[in-house]
Amino acid sequence: MNFVGTLVTIFDVRRDSWKIGPPPSDLTLRRVEITGPVDRKMMINALNSGADVYMADFEDSHSPTWRGTIQGQINLRDAVNRSIEHTSLEGKTYRLNKSVATLCVRPRGLHLPERHVLMEGEAIPAAFFDFGLYLYHNHKKLREQGTGPYYYLPKLENHLEARLWNDVFDMSEQILGLPANSIKCTVLIENILAAFEMDEILHELQGHITALNFGRWDYIFSFIKKLGWNPDFLLPDRALLAMTTHFLTSCALLLVQTCHKRGAYAIGGMAANVPTRNDPKAQKLAMDKVIADKTREVEQGFDGAWVAHPDLVPVVMKVFNDHMTGPNQLGVKHEGMRITSRDLLHVPKGLITEAGIRANISVSLRYLSSWLNGNGCVAIKNLMEDAATVEICRAQLWQWIRNDALLEDGRRFSPEIFRAILKNEIELARLENGRRRDNGLETAGNILDQLATDRQFPDFMTLLAYDHLE
Repeated sequence: MNFVGTLVTIFDVRRDSWKIGPPPSDLTLRRVEITGPVDRKMMINALNSGADVYMADFEDSHSPTWRGTIQGQINLRDAVNRSIEHTSLEGKTYRLNKSVATLCVRPRGLHLPERHVLMEGEAIPAAFFDFGLYLYHNHKKLREQGTGPYYYLPKLENHLEARLWNDVFDMSEQILGLPANSIKCTVLIENILAAFEMDEILHELQGHITALNFGRWDYIFSFIKKLGWNPDFLLPDRALLAMTTHFLTSCALLLVQTCHKRGAYAIGGMAANVPTRNDPKAQKLAMDKVIADKTREVEQGFDGAWVAHPDLVPVVMKVFNDHMTGPNQLGVKHEGMRITSRDLLHVPKGLITEAGIRANISVSLRYLSSWLNGNGCVAIKNLMEDAATVEICRAQLWQWIRNDALLEDGRRFSPEIFRAILKNEIELARLENGRRRDNGLETAGNILDQLATDRQFPDFMTLLAYDHLE
């Protein structure tokens, strides 16, 4: 199979000098964006964190129980109205500060259903449910406050999906009497196919879009999903897939180049570290890694980046403040740089180890069991994990089984080896912290077994696991 050559498009948009529309005033500074679930306390803390933007997430960090989804919408309404409060069991009250981050909302992906709302007997797309409910209940108040309905769009694969969203935005504005192009969005580039159509995605949404964001874990997941059946694209242990690998660096640089050519912001990836305040040595090591990662991104030309915890906001903000003199880096255009399909599809070298297999199984089990219990944002080994982590973990397990991958110790990875390790990891998880309760681990193990061993690659973990929610 030959993927070598320059990126090819049948569209003329790459040859023209068009640009997207200007961003609204409260989306001109995006050095640090904090993301998190639509939990009430976490929403207040994120809005108060000092970040420029808060992305309230109905997608990868949200377990889409009906109760949790509706409560999330209530929390957003209260946040927009500035009436949101939370009192902990210890009696501590949380409220919004006078100045808060700009609010964006990430609906679920187009592939997911919302089975509690039917149209002609069929579940409606969860993406439109999340989008529409927030827009309908909050657009007037948002406009009164001088802001607007801002969204993050996940999982787009191509310009046609961008066109669909553009049509939804335009129609919604007409129905609600909103000014044209007042709905704004940022698109996540977290699919290998979308990486080949960034110009086209920006063009389709040019009146609404403000930025592209690079989502590493889901991007690698999609890489395996599209190419994992081919042994030429066999990836090594997840720990070796750092942003410094050639194929990820290439996508990051292409994203910056494409965005800045078209007047869009380029937003970098997630710093997912959770503070370890009781271990100063571990905390310093983690912060050093965050600073190195964000320094690399700002030097590549990104205009901002994501964090998962409020404690990381000042750390990442300092990196971007130290390296940027203005509100953005739109002047960093990487003119003359040429990224080809060979660059985007370059497979990094490295080993596949039992330790890597165990790590993938362990984090998947712990996250899935939590997700099944209604929590979609989980701290595991000092990292804030979400559904994207499980997707890459189970995709790697599937790819290694599908291709009889050679392990470091000379064995060929098989369903039998996988199931033996899975059984052991379930027992270890049950005994963790002295707990012997199942807590959804058996169901999580069954789901992971299907995800890893099915002959055909299961499209999305969340689709399979959704049937086990309330």
